[in-house]
Amino acid sequence: MVAGREATPKDAASTERLKHYWTEGAGAAKIDWGVPGDFDRCVVQLGKYVGPAIVKGLCANLHKRATGGWPGHAPGVEEATAKAKKAGHLG
Repeated sequence: MVAGREATPKDAASTERLKHYWTEGAGAAKIDWGVPGDFDRCVVQLGKYVGPAIVKGLCANLHKRATGGWPGHAPGVEEATAKAKKAGHLG
């Protein structure tokens, strides 16, 4: 996506594919969402691809999508949420 240019359906599909990769696909396995330190692992992994000005916000949004909660929840809450989501109990 380029500043000043409207997103196309192809751009939206590419963005969704990346979100899926990092929250449910092979990228999610690297981050291990729901396990203590997941936010920091996200910052390290995605920091290879995006700038320092946006990586923490991006990881916060991906954390919310992957676990159902924002970063900083008690580890037990994160783990339970992640397990429930993987088991199909959360949408």
